[in-house]
Amino acid sequence: MTTLARRLCKVALFIGLFLVSARSVHTYPWPMPERQALAWLSIANGFGLHDPDDIYIPAMVVIELLVTVLAYMGIMRLWRKYRRRSKRVG
Repeated sequence: MTTLARRLCKVALFIGLFLVSARSVHTYPWPMPERQALAWLSIANGFGLHDPDDIYIPAMVVIELLVTVLAYMGIMRLWRKYRRRSKRVG
């Protein structure tokens, strides 16, 4: 039962971190500057797409997932370090 609770807490932490990163990770102010819009349009056209949002949205999701994974790994390392220190002291 303890293992299930720990896993659920880790999943909840990951989802929470993803939601925070989805709200805070942005690459440009809205509306997009014309130069950047043309760059995204040329990238989309390179993939055979006509709408730059078809490439922008998946790219942002990947970036948000990377930020979430890095934050999660950092929190887990800090937690393990804290637990090791508290076991030595107590």
